[in-house]
Amino acid sequence: MADKIITMEVVSPERLVLREEVDSLVVPAAQGYLGVLPDHAPLVTGLKPGVVKYRVNGEVKRMAVSGGFMEVKDNKAVLLADTAERAEEIDVARAIRAKERAERRLQERTADLDVARAETALQRSLARIRAAGK
Repeated sequence: MADKIITMEVVSPERLVLREEVDSLVVPAAQGYLGVLPDHAPLVTGLKPGVVKYRVNGEVKRMAVSGGFMEVKDNKAVLLADTAERAEEIDVARAIRAKERAERRLQERTADLDVARAETALQRSLARIRAAGK
C-alpha cells in the first residue's frame, strides 16, 4: 500500500484550489473528522468548516475549508468546497480580526443578530487560523 496514492482535487466556486497526489487526507466531515487512505470505499459526505490535512511524501500540509461536499471513488477524492485556502494563502491577521469580530457579535447578542451566521463566521475564522498553524 505504500506506493498507492490518492488524487486529491479541491474546487471552490472561484477556482481549482489544489490538484495533488497525496498519501492520505483527513477532512472535517459532517459527523466528525474522516480519514481517507488509498483504496478507501466509495463515499459522499458533507464537509463542515475546518482544517483539511493531507500528506504528500510524508509531509503534512493543511488547508482551510468552510463547508461543501467530498466524493471518494477509485483512489480519487474530490472536495467541492464553499471556500478553500491553502495554509500559505491565508492572511492570518485578517483571520484573527474576523474571529474577534464574530466573538464580539456573539457576546453582544443584539436583537438583529443572526446567531447561526455569526457562529459559522467564528468556525471559519478558527479553521483559517489553525490551518495556517497559528
